Amino acid sequence: METKRRVFSGIQPSGNLHLGNYLGALKNWVAIQDEYDNYFCIVDLHALTVPQDPKVLRQKIREVAAIYIASGLDPEKCVIFRQSKVSGHAELCWLLNCVARFGELSRMTQFKDKTRKGGVESASAGLFDYPVLQAADVLLYNAHLVPVGEDQRQHLELMRTLARRFNHLYGETFVVPETMIPPTGARVMALDAPDEKMSKSSPRPGSYVAILDDPDTIRRKIRRAKTDSGTEIRAVPEKPAITNLLDVYSGMSGRPVAEIEVEYEGRGYGDLKKNLAEVVVEGLAPVRDRAHELLDHPAKLDDLLEAGARRANDTARPVLESARAKLGLD
Repeated sequence: METKRRVFSGIQPSGNLHLGNYLGALKNWVAIQDEYDNYFCIVDLHALTVPQDPKVLRQKIREVAAIYIASGLDPEKCVIFRQSKVSGHAELCWLLNCVARFGELSRMTQFKDKTRKGGVESASAGLFDYPVLQAADVLLYNAHLVPVGEDQRQHLELMRTLARRFNHLYGETFVVPETMIPPTGARVMALDAPDEKMSKSSPRPGSYVAILDDPDTIRRKIRRAKTDSGTEIRAVPEKPAITNLLDVYSGMSGRPVAEIEVEYEGRGYGDLKKNLAEVVVEGLAPVRDRAHELLDHPAKLDDLLEAGARRANDTARPVLESARAKLGLD
């Protein structure tokens, strides 16, 4: 019997999961859950790199779990769990810290971007070390594939470097993971700033459509979305705002962008926005409704995550034990 290749991915339980998360991650995860051996994590330790309200974080962890399942992930087909409930993530992070190099982490563009306003001096060590924990997340499960967007490519390359370096220094221990770039929806941009990626931690609610937004809120946000000069509805580099709206339309409807362009030839931006809003409302409604049903039963969600953590721990333990033994710790 052929063994399935293993996939690992995760989302932080901070901010509000949005259209970009749905189109760029969740829909793609659902599409591959029969084909691979999947581990989908709620990366709550990563959320701690910036201050969190503990009560809000607990609620957000359940919210992310509910959205995972409501989007179509089946706990029978994939392992859904909380990162912090498998202690191997933190332990392997320390082991990898001891083969990672300060210069490598200093070159991470995401750290530079996130500290541009506040400055490096006020950033947490956790924010600086984030990519090593991310490497531990993946290497702990000997995952072959990591579905990531373009903004995470540098972190994935570090993962590969650390796996190869550890293997070279101490003997074959980790699978060197490969990038799995999703075919569609990998980069949804902010509605009010099409030069920025849609962010769930944005202080501007109008920049994103949250998966749990009610229909009227979705309609209002899309109606107010930024557009480009001119009137032509085409996906071209000089029209980043309209290109983003067309990409979302395509992702939510399953129709090619070229086909949508033909439909709106000679029509205005207002028509496009009005119809796009209805496509998004209709597409997210079953996810939102199911997520709210699940959130009404928090104990069941907690039990599901605990069961997932036990399965994840069973997979992670021998990998961690092997790494410890290679280092002389066992």
